[in-house]
Amino acid sequence: MESNDSSGGLVVLAVDDEEPALEELAYLLNEDPRVGVVLKASDATEALRILNSRQGTREASAQSLPGRGPSHPVTGTRVAERTDVEVVFLDIRMPGLDGLELARVFSSMAVPPSVVFVTAHDDRAVDAYEVGAVDYLLKPLRSERLSASLDRILASRAASAAEPVREENGEDEVIPVELAGTTKLVPRSAVRYVEAQGDYARLHTHEGSHLVRIPLSVLEDRWRDAGFVRIHRSFLVSLPLVTELRLSGSGYVVRVGAGPECAELPVSRRHTRELKDRLVRATKQAWSQR
Repeated sequence: MESNDSSGGLVVLAVDDEEPALEELAYLLNEDPRVGVVLKASDATEALRILNSRQGTREASAQSLPGRGPSHPVTGTRVAERTDVEVVFLDIRMPGLDGLELARVFSSMAVPPSVVFVTAHDDRAVDAYEVGAVDYLLKPLRSERLSASLDRILASRAASAAEPVREENGEDEVIPVELAGTTKLVPRSAVRYVEAQGDYARLHTHEGSHLVRIPLSVLEDRWRDAGFVRIHRSFLVSLPLVTELRLSGSGYVVRVGAGPECAELPVSRRHTRELKDRLVRATKQAWSQR
């Protein structure tokens, strides 16, 4: 475990079982002026020990560690309830408890650190975002990509600290997006529809579109209760903004919005029934409230 002597910046933990990769990551983090302290761990056990040493702990039962039975080696390990470590940069493939499992342990904390995965493998991005990762960086790591990741983390922390904008059904989530070196905070309520682009998603708003590093399937699960519905393998729409559902020569399409800014999107056969049912329920609910 090592740290620099700076103060006032982020407290960061770097975890990697390969020493050259760990040293390179720690070096790049130390070069960024927004980072105050860099701690290092070579595996999950050492990472948990560092977190425990930074603040109060609690006994973790086998049930609190997802997917692990009583015989697992981390059962009974003391897991920090709170820690001053704000961000963990984490390799995925490590001996023993891997990075994804360690991230799930973090999620059991009362105040978990932000997690950024740093890996040579590009096939685990969906799994990473499903455990709440803020970013997914590929090796070899570039300083500008690391800097952009820190931008995203700081924007996310600022959004969390800000007073939330509230809708009728709860809080309006804010999504940090990067545009020409600037991090813009886009409220979920401004999103008309979302378009899948590989492991990314493009958020379409009245002001334009924004590409974010989040798979469409993750947004579908996260935004279902906020009125978003899947209509196609490539599209997720805000149900209250749907103004028309009609049959065309190639199948059903929906109109989202009105006027010159409206968009027509295809509805796949497998999603047609659910969309019709939800539109009918939404209409009945609106009339019953009048």
